Amino acid sequence: MLRTAIIGGGAAGFFLAINLKEMFPGMDVTIMEGSQHVLAKVKISGGGRCNCTNSFEHVRDLSTVYPRGHRLLKRLFKQFGPADAYAWFERHGVRLVTQDDGCVFPASQDSQTIINCFLREASRHQIHICTGARVSSLRDLEGYDFISVCTGGSPRAEGLRWLAEVDHEVVAPVPSLFTLSVADTSLRELMGTVVESVSVMLPGTKMRAEGPLLITHWGVSGPAILRLSSYAARHLNEHAYAVPLSINWSGHTAAEAQETLRDIRTSHAQKQLSSQRPFNLPSRLWEHLLTKTLSQSAQDRWGNLGQKDLNRLANTLTNDTYQTAGRAAFRDEFVTCGGIALSDVVPATLESRHVPRLYFAGEVLDIDGVTGGFNFQAAWTTAYTVASAIAGMN
Repeated sequence: MLRTAIIGGGAAGFFLAINLKEMFPGMDVTIMEGSQHVLAKVKISGGGRCNCTNSFEHVRDLSTVYPRGHRLLKRLFKQFGPADAYAWFERHGVRLVTQDDGCVFPASQDSQTIINCFLREASRHQIHICTGARVSSLRDLEGYDFISVCTGGSPRAEGLRWLAEVDHEVVAPVPSLFTLSVADTSLRELMGTVVESVSVMLPGTKMRAEGPLLITHWGVSGPAILRLSSYAARHLNEHAYAVPLSINWSGHTAAEAQETLRDIRTSHAQKQLSSQRPFNLPSRLWEHLLTKTLSQSAQDRWGNLGQKDLNRLANTLTNDTYQTAGRAAFRDEFVTCGGIALSDVVPATLESRHVPRLYFAGEVLDIDGVTGGFNFQAAWTTAYTVASAIAGMN
């Protein structure tokens, strides 16, 4: 009997094992997990709801949601893409729902539904699951005909040293998908404030992102920041997470902001500046921006707002800059960019170019996405690709 070892008991590892058994029932499959618990990351993902994929309805270019690996995924999606993943889960008893933003969750809104599905299918297919089974060398896997590494993102390059020792290039892993600390205490005092549509960028670069932003007691969070952290993961790491951060609170250009402010000045000349909020900004945030920009004039009337101060206010609304002071964890999740260089795998099969019958799937590859179910979709797609490749060898 042919034997396959899957290193890593996470999303990619289980999806690969189950699909391999469905394609090749005669294969003996073993999942080896170094920790004592399988599927731990699935459990906590999406705040315990498991954003398991995305409809991709709003995605026109994969590079906008996959800062690294989009070219490879564009090819692999033709074999197993988001619609295929959606159908797979429903076919295996997991009913899914799609939100307006394209994020897909189990209808139960509980990640345990996904975990139960994987464990049930693994049991039905008699897949062996070994916990506390750490692999540090290919010598640990003698006797297996096929090996697939699905260990997920490694926080340190040392975790991939055993693969580097057999000639694989390891792109240095750095954190991705994290929130940012901000030095300005006056901004942090607005913790809990949400702005639904902002644009954030790193001045001096082309790195920017859009979406909701949440002000926290340590700085800024929300989809806009998480996306920016993904696009700029290496840049931020190289600068020790201490860089200028520009926030466009209005979602409009400076000229458009000036026009909006002029309209308010004309229509509400006798009202206080704080009483009329442009772009429906939260009141606490608007008062903060007024104080930051105009100081003692913040409680003045709109009719007294001169053109110079109006321009300054428009600039603050569209280019409000803060100094970041480190990164903060996004809940308990940990996503990395980096891993096994894509140049070291055969694109169609994800087989190693250096070690025959050794494959890679999931985040151990130098593939990562922004928040919104995209990282899980990459896991399903790469795992399915490897399962097909191994099954096709027999």
